[in-house]
Amino acid sequence: MSTLPVTLMVARRVADGRYQDLMAWLREGEQLATDFPGYLGSGVLAPPPDDDEFQIIFRFTDEQTMHTWEHSASRIAWLGRGSDLFAHPTEHRVSGIEGWFGAAGQRPPRWKQAVAIWLAFFPVSLLFNFVLGPLLAETGLLTRVFVSTLCLTPLMVYLFIPLSTRLLANWLHSTPAHPLPAEPSTQHR
Repeated sequence: MSTLPVTLMVARRVADGRYQDLMAWLREGEQLATDFPGYLGSGVLAPPPDDDEFQIIFRFTDEQTMHTWEHSASRIAWLGRGSDLFAHPTEHRVSGIEGWFGAAGQRPPRWKQAVAIWLAFFPVSLLFNFVLGPLLAETGLLTRVFVSTLCLTPLMVYLFIPLSTRLLANWLHSTPAHPLPAEPSTQHR
């Protein structure tokens, strides 16, 4: 069993006219998960305006704690209560940072992963330092780094990196165009 944090990513398409019901159901599921040992957090990424697929993320400390939650009577009952709110569910689980970039074999090159993380981290870090930097200026380096990482890590893990990977999904998973082979010469000597 993995000892790394494990992420379960679930995609749900809202059924016609059931948006408010789905949102209430999702909040119930997040609240339910907080009662389980090993729960690290969860989040819901709303779809872009032209889509109806929500991305739901649950994180646990390891495979065992997620397994306990997944097979609990309360989660099974919760899933049953929501079964008519969505269509065509898909889900997969991943460990570590790879979870933000899809299943094995579908992940973009590491350099693209690094760019997506940096594009999420830079503006958030800049804003944090702009707003809170003056308040922390008189503290020591250790305290400044401690406070900034304590504040920014959860924001990055649960909100901004998943948002970045979703917004950049087309680019992350695009393949480079290969040049067409040169046409054979038609000149004769």
